Amino acid sequence: MMYVTRREHFSAAHRLYNPVWDHAKNEAVFGKCNNPAGHGHNYYVEVTVAGEIDPETGYVVDLKELKHIIIEHVIRKVDHRNLNTDVDFLAGVIPTAENIAHGIWMQLVDRIPQGRLHQIRLYETEKNFVDYRGEA
Repeated sequence: MMYVTRREHFSAAHRLYNPVWDHAKNEAVFGKCNNPAGHGHNYYVEVTVAGEIDPETGYVVDLKELKHIIIEHVIRKVDHRNLNTDVDFLAGVIPTAENIAHGIWMQLVDRIPQGRLHQIRLYETEKNFVDYRGEA
């Protein structure tokens, strides 16, 4: 099994809060990430496709095509957006790194032309990232 990864970047703002909780509980759970004005991150997303090498092309997946799919179905929707209000695939969820990674998976899982989507790795900061490998 071969694993091929494409990395993309986007900048976005969000606020972590649960609308059913009061201010005190949101503050206790989310701290400074609960700022009513929101805050921003420079995210990196790594999309990994697993598969066998095609003997005719030498590819698991054409990286040019994978780049186009990621930009069209993810980056254009999230870059320089408010993740709480502007992104259809995040509607109704708290935009934590975990939920963003899951949302990205759902945008891509049925669009990979060769191989299969193996993992989404989302860096929220240089030191904080999450990995999602699909429904278990």
